[in-house]
Amino acid sequence: MTSPIRQPAIAPPPIRPAMPRADDPSAWLEAHYRAVYAERMADLPFVNAALQVEAVGFDRLRGDWLGVMVTPWFINLFLLNGGGELWGDIPAGQRRYLELPCGTLQFLADDDPVLGPYQYCPLIAPVSEVADMAVARQAAVDALATVFSRPAPPPAEAPEQAPPKNVTRRGFLRSLTGRR
Repeated sequence: MTSPIRQPAIAPPPIRPAMPRADDPSAWLEAHYRAVYAERMADLPFVNAALQVEAVGFDRLRGDWLGVMVTPWFINLFLLNGGGELWGDIPAGQRRYLELPCGTLQFLADDDPVLGPYQYCPLIAPVSEVADMAVARQAAVDALATVFSRPAPPPAEAPEQAPPKNVTRRGFLRSLTGRR
């Protein structure tokens, strides 16, 4: 008699391929998250009523869409499939590391029934300490400026000085005392 093969308690979710978006996803994302806010989030205690839903600065980077979503419950950097080279289909819940102009950032995969697959890098959550929408928008703009900037090169090291030639012990000791 053979024993049955052990089955995992939870199977990883299947990968649902993301359809590339040709147009700027800002209006579409804002409409979706406004509906989520109205239907499921408005009365939750961690929601910041001083914030609204806004897509900030969505632009293409290497063919895919990158921007910041501000909501009353999070501020996240979003990556959406635009048919470019940054996007990679991975299961919801999995992490991936992307090389961006600023360096390497970690993104989490998610799959919303309406949005489909997307990936995000959490910036601020919870947003309870964000004073108002102007502060949230400025945080989003600053985050994008950082993401699209290249890191500063390390400071140049001072060139090593060549040791003086033919230094005698007496000359070395005199140089330490300041006498010649």
